[in-house]
Amino acid sequence: MIIRFTARLAFCCATALAAGALGLLPASVAQAEPTPRPASADASPLHRPGTHVGPLNGAPDLPGDVSALSWLVADADTGDVLAAHDAHRRLPPASTIKTLFALTALPNLADAPPHTVTEEELAGVGEGSSLVGIEAGRTYKLDDLWRGVFLSSGNDAVRVLAEMNGGWTATAEQMQAKARALGAFDTHVVSPDGYDEPGQVSSAFDLAVFGRAGLTDRQFASYASTVDAPFPGGTHDDGSPTWTYGIRNTNRLLTGADGVEPYPGIIGVKNGYTSHAGNTLVAAARRDGRTLVVTVMNPQSGGGHTVYEEARSLLDWGFAAAGSVEPVGSLEPVGSLEPPAVQKAPPAGPGPVTRAAAPPARAAAVPEETGTGIAYAWLGAFVGASGVATVLILRMRRRPRPPESGS
Repeated sequence: MIIRFTARLAFCCATALAAGALGLLPASVAQAEPTPRPASADASPLHRPGTHVGPLNGAPDLPGDVSALSWLVADADTGDVLAAHDAHRRLPPASTIKTLFALTALPNLADAPPHTVTEEELAGVGEGSSLVGIEAGRTYKLDDLWRGVFLSSGNDAVRVLAEMNGGWTATAEQMQAKARALGAFDTHVVSPDGYDEPGQVSSAFDLAVFGRAGLTDRQFASYASTVDAPFPGGTHDDGSPTWTYGIRNTNRLLTGADGVEPYPGIIGVKNGYTSHAGNTLVAAARRDGRTLVVTVMNPQSGGGHTVYEEARSLLDWGFAAAGSVEPVGSLEPVGSLEPPAVQKAPPAGPGPVTRAAAPPARAAAVPEETGTGIAYAWLGAFVGASGVATVLILRMRRRPRPPESGS
């Protein structure tokens, strides 16, 4: 009994040491796949709350009538951020998140044939959603579905395209991965169509990243700048229409609808609205060889058209400020970033203003070897203890055992 107990004790000690050692080992040792090296985070002024701009001599003043909770003006060609207010504040994006949906799904579906819609594909469309008018049993060409997304902001079109792209959940995961690949770390995708869902957020910075990336894609840019188009009301089996009705882009800076003056040089991109997000907008315009992208999230004054007028003011300022402001950040991804810590934004208002642009600082990278010394010490202890336990057990088994009692 003493021999068996001692052997078991030695085995348990070795097992405990093994568990401790494996628990302390770095992922590169304990797992088959090594974990990537933690990367530095961008510590530019944009990660601090408030309004940031770097004016030089002769720079125009920022417009004083912008009430949006968050906004940003950037040069779409260079990625330079010219000015911003609470750029990384995480807010519901509404249908502007469809920019990320298009960036994600357009390449995957480039060669997709006409698609016959099912009842199941339309079953998840949220109550009160904007719709283009897709009906189950009809066959639609890809161009028509995408025009339904960009012009009518149709959540029914997004549902169908997402199913073609691998499913609703898979598409949300792909969108999340795409956002990270673009250096957009404020975005959390729950519903690819922008429908209000708990936890779904983006930021003025991220939306500008998506808008800028979209302008480099020929199809994306074409859809985003289309004012109106015919949409199939009935279809043949090949997706060609039996009859059509007109749809019109809901971006009023593009169309000039409802008394909103169209913006000179406007080239899209996407507007949105929900009761939770308020009005949101990604707008891009080209003038004198420069292309600007502006994002405006949830204006706090005026009516439903205020988002367009505030975007107009910011575009006007951006074009007037050419050569007279220093960038306060960049839309370009910086290496393999980890999500930076974002300070809580203050209540709506002008907030502090960065009057001079500081060059972006870089936090020191965390060494990959951090903490591995202790872990490897435990690994050595585990190997040694295992060897001792094995020798002890073998010696015990070689000793002659006394005869067992029959009682």
